[in-house]
Amino acid sequence: MTDLLTTARALDAADPLGSHLDAFAEMPGVTAYLDGNSLGRPLRDIGEKISDFVRGDWGTRLIRSWDEQWMDLPVALGDRIGAACLGAAAGQTVVADSTTVLLYKLLRSATAERKDRSEIVIERGNFPTDRFVAEGVAAESGMTVRWISADPVQGVQISDIADAVTARTALVVLSHVDYRSGALADMEGITAKVHEAGALMLWDLCHSVGVIPMRLDEWGVDLAVGCTYKYLNGGPGAPAFAYVRAAHHGVLRQPIQGWMGAADVFAMGPAYVPDATIRQFISGTPPVLGMLPMQGMLDRIEQATIEGVRAKSKTLTDLAVQAFDEVLAPLGVRLLSPRDAELRGGHITIGHPDFRAVTQRLWADGVIPDFRFPDGIRLGLSPLSTSHVETVTGVLAVRDALLQGPIQEPTG
Repeated sequence: MTDLLTTARALDAADPLGSHLDAFAEMPGVTAYLDGNSLGRPLRDIGEKISDFVRGDWGTRLIRSWDEQWMDLPVALGDRIGAACLGAAAGQTVVADSTTVLLYKLLRSATAERKDRSEIVIERGNFPTDRFVAEGVAAESGMTVRWISADPVQGVQISDIADAVTARTALVVLSHVDYRSGALADMEGITAKVHEAGALMLWDLCHSVGVIPMRLDEWGVDLAVGCTYKYLNGGPGAPAFAYVRAAHHGVLRQPIQGWMGAADVFAMGPAYVPDATIRQFISGTPPVLGMLPMQGMLDRIEQATIEGVRAKSKTLTDLAVQAFDEVLAPLGVRLLSPRDAELRGGHITIGHPDFRAVTQRLWADGVIPDFRFPDGIRLGLSPLSTSHVETVTGVLAVRDALLQGPIQEPTG
């Protein structure tokens, strides 16, 4: 058996991104945080930045900050996300509402534009929000939902899409990285297949933005939505972003017509006239304070490059799979993620009948993965804040928790 901790220490010593680890706030009582794919850690200096914001931009500049910077912030920050993470030229990405609200806006506007078609295609195992919004929009617009059943470990394949899209398909909605298994979809190939059928393609980037390089413009993606509190470390409830390809500006019309999306915000006119740019997809007053924490993480991604982040992500998940093979597979634990790093995102999932209770034991001991029904533990490895030693420590803790004997299932 390999000395996993020795291997991990060697990888950390050679890690070109290792200097970023100290930029994150301390975690008293936590020895391994393996949930960065669900909630990223705060940067060490965020408290000071928020305090400076309260004293300065808000407390001193007051309402003048709207003219000086805040009105432009949703698009300016969107452009940074687009350039650093999405492969998107300026003017196509905006930070605004929650993921759910932006999904609704994009689904509703896309289906309205393709009203000569009757189906929305989505995977049956997609994240609940995506499925719920798709069902709601289908009901509102008189469409039907066509469900794809994909392999739960390998995720949606081009062949699944080829079998599902037809001349009736208005829109296909998929996750780039499967929230359960971490399976990475072929964004370029699937988007091309959807376009062959004359349909629009909407990608959910929540589990890939900030950890997987993308080329949305080059690959012809129509629409995308992503959150900022995972690998962009924006904090709980941080606003999401929407990408709308420039070709669709002035064509798609979003359904929540608010004053901030109007062509002239301060005209206070008698009727809504949408802005012709990405600003149309803003509705109400932007959550300026909520946009603050992610900016420091974008600084770090820009320094590291998204390709550098991806390279470390692969070494982290490869090491986690190696540790699984050596210490967990002999205990009857199952690997519920692709083995090939090229085919998975930033987390791996493992399964065992005792994992619901094991998760409670791990949390009590300061090891923090997350549990996914019915019996999976996700090991989310955020490259800029997670070390290789931390990764191995977490896997060994899972082993130790299983070896401690019978576990009392939590009640209530």
